[in-house]
Amino acid sequence: MDINTLYSVKITGYNDIFKESVRIYLDAVDFLIPVCIDHWNDIISVDGVCQRKMYIEHRVHKTKNYPHPLYPFDKKFYKFPSYLLRGAIAEALGKVSSYMSSLTNWKAMDPSTRGRRPGIPKAGHIYPCLYRDNTFIRTDTYEAKIKVFIRNTWDWIIVKLRKSDVDYIIHHCSDRKECAPVLQKRGKQWYLDFCFKEKVTLKDTDIFNHTIVAVDLGINNACTCTVMRSDGTVLGRYFYKVPKEYDCLKRKIDHIKRAQHHGSRCVKNLWRYANGVNHDISVKIASFIEGKAREFDADAVVFEHLDTSGRKHGLKKQKLALWRKNEVQRMVADKVHRLGIHISHICAWGTSRLAYDGSGAVLRGNKSQKTNGSYSVCEFTNGRVYNCDLNASYNIGSRYFVREILKSLPATERQHIQAKVPGCAKRSTCTLSTLINLNSALYA
Repeated sequence: MDINTLYSVKITGYNDIFKESVRIYLDAVDFLIPVCIDHWNDIISVDGVCQRKMYIEHRVHKTKNYPHPLYPFDKKFYKFPSYLLRGAIAEALGKVSSYMSSLTNWKAMDPSTRGRRPGIPKAGHIYPCLYRDNTFIRTDTYEAKIKVFIRNTWDWIIVKLRKSDVDYIIHHCSDRKECAPVLQKRGKQWYLDFCFKEKVTLKDTDIFNHTIVAVDLGINNACTCTVMRSDGTVLGRYFYKVPKEYDCLKRKIDHIKRAQHHGSRCVKNLWRYANGVNHDISVKIASFIEGKAREFDADAVVFEHLDTSGRKHGLKKQKLALWRKNEVQRMVADKVHRLGIHISHICAWGTSRLAYDGSGAVLRGNKSQKTNGSYSVCEFTNGRVYNCDLNASYNIGSRYFVREILKSLPATERQHIQAKVPGCAKRSTCTLSTLINLNSALYA
């Protein structure tokens, strides 16, 4: 599989000189969008992305073979760099393709229920890609030449790149393929965003020889990891907590509450501090999970599919809003894919509610007298008290193995196994006991 990573390098010494170049690029995209719409039926009949770009280029740009273009692009955009033109054409084709798809779906809807007609797209907030040798030349390790619109023409300027950013890229990305950078503005500063490509081969191990790290991400506890084998053997149980970071985050949120209580409406800086602490928590959790996957040479890391979109209710709605579970999963995926480790997700329903030993639903909080109102532990129907997150991680890993084992079996054998172990037919109720019974039926 291909892995793409993006690193930003800050440009030092210049600030407002790039605004005019970006403005002209946006105007060029806005000019090309109606051209693509007018010739869309001819464009879709052309095979290949490059051929479609050339089709538009021949109608707006004067060349030796096409001396009379249909549109006065060259007069309006004098000496516009050819590679920037091709980048603008690619942006216009992408926006028009999306617009045409939306328009087709709109026309297919019932006239009595459909909404407003999709509007003609605009360039919006996009930035130019600086292709090598035409608009970007690397002159030194910490210097580069960029073609910009300056003094009423397109000319080269030398820009200095921040040393710390370049050194970081040299240290971490020396073995990756560097793509053309994109000029990008963040706040009041300008950056060059470099994309790096690399190819990795994911592990192709038989499911019966798999070792996985089942991860239960929590709101109070950072994460609980269980290292499992396909027969239900648990190789390790690990808890990770970040109490200092959670206390720091709580203090930042309290500062925001006090500021808003006293009438302050602009608390951007306070939220910036809180988001920084929250991001640090995500980084530490992802590093911990990646470390365990590396330690046990795991074949897959298994998460729950967590969807908390929509309006939050209850006492913990702020914690749910600040919970960055998707960011953690995305970070872990970026880290472990480079090790050849797969990422998988399972249904999250009932992983904490069902006991891993198959005894049914557990009692939590005020429903149990043994837990003293705590939701970190639960009581099984047989009276056993167990950690809720650890119980959930067992069920997460078990559901992954039940799914993958059944997928690897022929249809007739799968039906035979499901007849012997009815619990594996519905994976949203599978537990560790289901996996053990499934293996027993297989080896019988």
